Amino acid sequence: QVPLVESGGGLVQAGGSLRLSCAASGRTFVNYAIGWFRQAPGKEREFVAGINFSGAGTNYADSVKGRFTISKNDAKKTVDLQMNNLQTEDTAVYYCNRDLNFGRLQSGAMDNWGKGTLVTVSS
Repeated sequence: QVPLVESGGGLVQAGGSLRLSCAASGRTFVNYAIGWFRQAPGKEREFVAGINFSGAGTNYADSVKGRFTISKNDAKKTVDLQMNNLQTEDTAVYYCNRDLNFGRLQSGAMDNWGKGTLVTVSS
């Protein structure tokens, strides 16, 4: 499978916002659950947020609940992650990936990871 393509990262001050996008093919966009993950320096990659194939179901890591929102953009065939009230601990490389099983998505046990997009939050 071709890795998904992440974009939208950058440098932002604490309390600021960023919107990340994950571009998927039409087939992937329609059939797969898609999730956002992140890996901070020196840490393991962790699940951030996921959305099921229809867009009706979402879940979030406790650390981002109430601040991050995942959504599907049907016109652009992207899965976006709106990140508000960013904190320094949100600094990481953010990745997206897919799974046919929404319940399994959170495990992050997938292959074919892309390059990710770097989010840096300054204090």
